[in-house]
Parts: sequence; structure tokens; C-alpha cells
Amino acid sequence: MSFDPNIVNYLGLAIGLVFGAVGLLSGFCLLSSLRGWWGSGDGRLVRTYALAIAVAIVATQVLALYDYVDLGKSIYLQPSFSAPLMFFGGLLFGYGMVLANGCASRALVLLGRGNLRSFVVLVTLGIVAQMTLKGLIAPARLAVLQATQGAPQVISVPALFQTAGLDASAARIAAMAIVGGGLAVFAFAHEAFRKSWGQIAAGVTIGLLVAGAWFATGYIGADDFNPVPVTSLTFVAPIAESVQYVMLSTGLTVSFGIALVGGVILGSFLTAIVSGRFRLDGYTSPQHMVRSIGGAALMGAGGAMALGCSVGQGLTGVSTLALASFLAATGIVVGNAVGLRGPLQVRALASA
Repeated sequence: MSFDPNIVNYLGLAIGLVFGAVGLLSGFCLLSSLRGWWGSGDGRLVRTYALAIAVAIVATQVLALYDYVDLGKSIYLQPSFSAPLMFFGGLLFGYGMVLANGCASRALVLLGRGNLRSFVVLVTLGIVAQMTLKGLIAPARLAVLQATQGAPQVISVPALFQTAGLDASAARIAAMAIVGGGLAVFAFAHEAFRKSWGQIAAGVTIGLLVAGAWFATGYIGADDFNPVPVTSLTFVAPIAESVQYVMLSTGLTVSFGIALVGGVILGSFLTAIVSGRFRLDGYTSPQHMVRSIGGAALMGAGGAMALGCSVGQGLTGVSTLALASFLAATGIVVGNAVGLRGPLQVRALASA
């Protein structure tokens, strides 16, 4: 089947538009979810996140089951990875989220709403991520990667089930039913969440966007002569690519990730204008700016080490049921916990 080679980028833009709109209207954000749950006991937003993961897992695994996407071609299911780097990168990213008062995807949504703090966060994150992936910090990252990476026999939850004697299809179905079903039960066990139709719709929509992006890159983009990288919603590397693209566009081409980033900002902006939520916000003090830049730098470096962010690993990576993604996501949550409740607790200076 032949498709216009640019259609994947158009789909990335469309997916970003929807994510930006839903993200603004629902307040979808891991940090806000955990802050509300641990701080005030309001568990609705964390259930939205759990439902989004559940839907993403089931929809993605169904696509893989029927050969619409080869998840083995993604960065999440590579035969070797560094467990320490995954966890430590996630830890840095999670703590950086608290310092910057939001993750990479949330910064894109807030920028569209007029939050100028997010512009500083995104530029800093993009530069430091490039430094970690390809620049000054890259040699140190690669040295740690080479010293600590391993090639375990089991790299995913379905593969773990296969060791119990299930065939590949049965193992995939069992894994998505247990993990996805467990997350869905956790979400709907909360009475207030069951009554929050807007949050339910947000969780389902974002979960389906993850699967939709897999379909776009893994099936529509699977050209025999010019295939696009098999990926889905992730923001650290795409933000870094976007920063580079706006400076060197004549020598670069638009990718799915760049289109996705632009779509999120535009979707949030249009929604903010229509709903009357657009307003310009800035820093309240130089100290606030320093803290924000520091958090963005940690997110850029940590996200590059962990190969993703709270969405890139916490949603997209986990949707592949890769063990490395669960490890990175755990690091992100632990980093959030350290910043919100631990000995290195960060006191919020302003709400996002």
C-alpha cells in the first residue's frame, strides 16, 4: 500500500492538535496528578493518567497482535538496555518536573495558553537534551551506557508470560488484560472519578492517541524504501529536534515528532483562544526563573538518558509493555516523590 510520504507528519500534527486541546481542558499532567493525590487526597487526575495508560496498552497491543505495528522496531523493545541509566534518567526527569512545575508535554500545552515560563523551560530542555544525546554530555552518557547495559532474555511482560509456557499471542493477550485491566480497575474504583465524565473522556482520548500514533508511524509510515521511525507520543527528543529545526530548517526535514510538538502548541493555543483561557504569564522572581531552568535542564538530561519522559516512557513506553519502560517510569515517579514529599522537597513558587 502506497501513501503520501508526508501523511505521517500530517497525522503527527493532527494528533498533536488533539493532545494539546485535551491536555489544556483536562489538566492532564503526571505531576499535578500526584500532587493532588498525595497532597489533598484528590485522586481523580491520577486515575485519568491510569486510564490513559490502560487504554494505550490495550489499543497498542491489539495493533501489535494483528500486525499493524512492529513494536520490536521501537526504541523501547531493543534487546539490550542499561537498567541503571533508565532508572537514574527517570529519577532526574521526575525531580526536574517538580522544579520546573510540569513535564515536557505540559510545558508545550501551557506555552500554547500563553505561559512564557514554559518557553524558557522548553528551550532549556531542548538544548540540554541535545547536549546529552549528541553534544558535550553525550560521551559521558555513552560511557555509562556501555559500562552498564545488559541483554536480558526477557525484555517485556508478554515475554515474561511466554516463559510460563504461553504462546506469543496468548502471552500478549494475558499481559494486556492483566496490566491494562488492573489499571482500569484502579481508575474506576474511585467514585469521584466515575462521575467525572470529562476526565474519563480525556483518559480514553489520550490513550487512543498513543495507539493512533503507533498506527501512523508503524503502519502508514512503513514504506519499504523510506520507512519512518516507529514511535508514538514522546516529547524530549522531539523538542530537541524542534529547537534545532527552527534554527537550521533549510538543512533539515520535518519529522513526525516535530509535527507533533507543533500540533500540541497549536491545539492548546486554539483551545485557549476559543475558551477564553489565553493569558500571558511570566516569572514572579529571578529565583523562580533559576529554579525553572534547573528543572528543565534535569528533564532534558534525564529524559535523554531514560529515552523518554512522563509521556514518552510513562504512556508510550509502557504501552509496549517493555520492562525498561516500567523501570524508567518508576524512576520518574520516585523523582516526583522526592521533590514533592521527600528530603529534597521543593516548595512551589507559582502554579502552572
